[in-house]
Amino acid sequence: MVPHKPVMLSEVLEQLAIKEDGIYLDCTFGRGGHSQSILALLGTTGRLVALDRDVDAVASTTAQEMLKDRRFSLKHSRFSALESIVADEGLVGQISGILLDLGVSSPQLDDPKRGFSFMQDGPLDMRMDNTIAMTAALWLAQVDEKELVRVLFEYGEERFARRIAQAIVEVRAQKPLTTTRELVALIEGAIPKREKHKHPATRSFQAIRMEVNKELAELKAVLQQSIKVLKQGGRLVVISFHSLEDRIVKQFIRDESGAKYDPGKLPVKEADIAKGILVKRGKPLKASKLEIDQNPRARSAIMRVAERV
Repeated sequence: MVPHKPVMLSEVLEQLAIKEDGIYLDCTFGRGGHSQSILALLGTTGRLVALDRDVDAVASTTAQEMLKDRRFSLKHSRFSALESIVADEGLVGQISGILLDLGVSSPQLDDPKRGFSFMQDGPLDMRMDNTIAMTAALWLAQVDEKELVRVLFEYGEERFARRIAQAIVEVRAQKPLTTTRELVALIEGAIPKREKHKHPATRSFQAIRMEVNKELAELKAVLQQSIKVLKQGGRLVVISFHSLEDRIVKQFIRDESGAKYDPGKLPVKEADIAKGILVKRGKPLKASKLEIDQNPRARSAIMRVAERV
């Protein structure tokens, strides 16, 4: 099992520009790697509120130990509840920094019972929040073939989406898919050509996971809510692991930084141009070679940073 390591930790702490008396949100607590380091930099009046949609993360030993610190609180929640949680805490407009570490966590991926990994056999689950009803097995048992093709193609960028979807529909007519091993075998049989250095089930597993957990919809929701809760000068730091996620983050920052108001070459006065609510901070960042050598899962990580103005 790969030990849990928070991705781009030094970059996160630097880009959040942590102040001792600041109030911060870690929207993906995981096993607390980022949260522990943020909390360590806060003074007695600082505060950290963490969220995670995974009940295992909330119940973890690390979480329970950290909850002894009055400066820290942890909520079982998905991204889209961010604004209501901040409002309940009376902190709207007071947040100094928000961290979003997207995608599946190492503990989720490493546990065969969670059904995220195509490398281990387990139930076809893939729920980040196992209190919800919709598992990957249930979704695959009832999804329309056309919709399945769309999800595999759009979320997984799977060029053999039609072949895989057709195979799933044919197999489930006889017996529903219930394990990761069954799905992997089906995908391997449906794909006529393999990509070099990439497991044939990689793209499909990713796409199904993203659909089951509504990951892109949750990301769009939390980005919009972030600008409502950040204080002036507050930072938004987002780590993406997938091109679709990164595209959404990039577009959001560009739209909210005023670029969407660019009049081009028209003779418009500066005073007539609406100003954005965010400003992009620096270029996208990637993990160092040293970190990637120590933690291969950081290879695809890309960080974008924006500041509330």
